Amino acid sequence: MDYSDLQSSSKGWIGFVKISFVLSIAAMVVGIFIIPASLEIKGYLVISALFIINSTITLSKTLRDEHEKDRLVNKISTAKTQKIINEFAE
Repeated sequence: MDYSDLQSSSKGWIGFVKISFVLSIAAMVVGIFIIPASLEIKGYLVISALFIINSTITLSKTLRDEHEKDRLVNKISTAKTQKIINEFAE
């Protein structure tokens, strides 16, 4: 496989994304613990937060997989078209 056309993120961007994710979770946890609410409400907020985190990761992975599939299909289609053109031109 030719890796020259793959887009990669810089180390700085990857670091930023990871730090942002950790900070957002930490801020949410601190907010849940300091909110003046009953234990039941805090428990509900924790479960909801975990569900949001899980859904976000799953959505990100699914969108990435779909994008990679589309790129592969386009490459195959382009290669087939190029082959037909080359055969016709000969």
